[in-house]
Amino acid sequence: MVSVETQILKGKPVADAIKANLSHEVEGLATQNIIPGLAAVLVGDDPASQVYVRSKQRVFEKLSCYSETFRLPAETTETELLALISSLNVNPKFHGILVQLPLPKHINSRNIFLSIDPKKDVDGFHPINLGNLLEGSPQFIPCTPNGVIQILKHYNIPVSGRYAVIVGRSNIVGKPMFALLAQKFEKGNATVTICHTGTPDITNFTKQADIIIAAAGIPHLITGDMISEGVDIIDVGINRVDDDSEKGYHLTGDVQYDSVLGIANSVTPVPGGVGPMTITMLLANTIQSAKNLLS
Repeated sequence: MVSVETQILKGKPVADAIKANLSHEVEGLATQNIIPGLAAVLVGDDPASQVYVRSKQRVFEKLSCYSETFRLPAETTETELLALISSLNVNPKFHGILVQLPLPKHINSRNIFLSIDPKKDVDGFHPINLGNLLEGSPQFIPCTPNGVIQILKHYNIPVSGRYAVIVGRSNIVGKPMFALLAQKFEKGNATVTICHTGTPDITNFTKQADIIIAAAGIPHLITGDMISEGVDIIDVGINRVDDDSEKGYHLTGDVQYDSVLGIANSVTPVPGGVGPMTITMLLANTIQSAKNLLS
């Protein structure tokens, strides 16, 4: 096999370009005394969630948007959380509501997402918004899948008519990613397969793929011997792996990065690939929700 020069698809240039456009929209809203506002609800003290919420706060503040974090103890009851969401639904200060996952085991996450006003569901997880996505007329697209689409668009990765394999079937990434890639629109119109824990031999599918979306949450699941030359790979996975470093861990994706270099046409790094896009698309959805007030 002749080695190919693998293009590295970094997320930051994409996120920066989108935020530059969003800043103009924020300025326009400000002339009408509207400041896009997000309520982020954090239950418990999951370390990864804490990092995400802090990062989100910085991004929102940098674009002159409002973000407030509601930190609740891990023993918060489902009833108490539902009461908070009910109050946020009617609070005009907030155009978006985000409930950070994972939630404590005694709280039913489906009940929580059902309680969020679909007009403020900037994560795009409410069944109404997911249904609209499947129908082809989404109000809010889930942030990470939308971030993937924006990366494909920015780097001019062709999608239409190609075979895309998604590894992972989560409600957060895998399933909405399927809906987007299969849609008849600019960065869709692909033939799509979802692989998961019930798939007997994932390699049978990844070897045929023109595009691979790795979103299983398993470190180094996809290796160089599982792909064919010229494939475009988007690595959504972000996994903490313990090591002997000062931090005690490092972040890695679902793709064994070094092993696909020279085979894949392109690949996103971890960290630095899809990660920056998720918060950017959350910001975009919140701004869109604020703009909806004007229509």
